[in-house]
Amino acid sequence: RLRDTPEDICFEATANTIALHPVRPLLAAGDVDGDVYLYSYSCTEGENRQLWSSGHHLKSCRDVAFSEDGQKLFTVSKDKAVHILTVEEGRLETRFPKAHGSALNCVLPIDNHIFATGDDGGALKVWDLRKGDAILEAHQQEEYISAMAVDGNGKILLTASGDGTLGVFNLKRRRFELLSEPQNGDLTSVVLLKVGVKVACGSSEGTVYLFNWDGFGAASDRFALRAESVDCMVPITDSIVCVGSMDGVIRAVNILPNRVLGCVGQHLGEPIEQLAVAPGRQLLASCAHDQKVKFWDVSALAGLVVDDYRKKKKKGGPLRALSGKAAGGGEDFFADLRDGDEPEAA
Repeated sequence: RLRDTPEDICFEATANTIALHPVRPLLAAGDVDGDVYLYSYSCTEGENRQLWSSGHHLKSCRDVAFSEDGQKLFTVSKDKAVHILTVEEGRLETRFPKAHGSALNCVLPIDNHIFATGDDGGALKVWDLRKGDAILEAHQQEEYISAMAVDGNGKILLTASGDGTLGVFNLKRRRFELLSEPQNGDLTSVVLLKVGVKVACGSSEGTVYLFNWDGFGAASDRFALRAESVDCMVPITDSIVCVGSMDGVIRAVNILPNRVLGCVGQHLGEPIEQLAVAPGRQLLASCAHDQKVKFWDVSALAGLVVDDYRKKKKKGGPLRALSGKAAGGGEDFFADLRDGDEPEAA
C-alpha cells in the first residue's frame, strides 16, 4: 500500500541527529548512546529497512552528515571523535579520536576532501582528508558552535554560536573574517536564502535574524515567531524555511515578506532536535525526544504565493495545517478540529 509519506522509524534511544542522503532514499541517524544507524525509507507500507548500525562512538552522537558524493557518512560525538564511515557497509574508514579539546557538536562536509567541525567550547576546525589534519583552527566564539553553512563556491563558512554571534571564515584564504554583534539568545541554526544573498539564523528566543551577504556585522531584519524557540531550520525553497521548536511543532516560515505560513507537522509536546530535507525537497524528516523519526509531505510549499499584504488574524488562533498529517499547532494542538474556519489541509 502506498502512503503519502514513509512510516515513522522508531529507536530504542532518543535520536539527536538525522541526515538524508543527497540522491538515494537513505536516512542516517545518531542517538544519545553513541550508535549510528542507516535506514532505507519508502512510501510503500512496511518497506523501511535498517541497513546497518555502528557503535564506534563512546558517548552521545551529536551530528551526522553525508559527503557531497553520498559515499561517506561523517559522525561527531561528545567523545571528541570524528568518524568517517562508508555508506554502503557502515565500515569505519577514518577516525580522528581526539579531534577537539571539547565535546564535538556539529560537522559540515564542504567538498569531497574538506570538512569542518565545531565544538562545545566555540572552537572551529577545517580538515583536509588528503593531509589527514586540520588546515584551519580558530577559536573566535565563546560558546558552543550549533550549526554551520557554506556558500555555493565553498569559499565562505558561517558558524552560529551559543554566544549569539555569527562567525564568518574565509576557507580559500584559511582565515577568520569577522563576528556579528551578539543577538538575543543562542543562535541555533544558519541557512542561506534568496539565492545566497540573505542568511537566516534561528535563536533560542524564538526569533529569526536575517543578515545581508555583504553585511554580516549586524542583522538587517528580525522576525519573532510565536514559538518558544527556533532549535533547527532547513530551507525548502529560496524563501521558505521549516523550523523545529521546543514545543514540538514544525512551522513553515516565509522570509521577506516574513510570515508564519502554518504547521507542517508535530511531535506532540516533544522538543524537535533536527530536521532534514530529501532530494527534490518533497519530503521533510524530523527527530525529537519521542525516539521517533517522522516524515512530512512539504511538496505544497513550493506552490505557496506570499504577498506583502498582511491579513488581520486573530491572535492566539491555531496554525494553519499545511499537510494531511499536521494537526493545528501553537498553544492548542486540537483547536483547529473545533474551529471550522481553519482549513484541514492546503
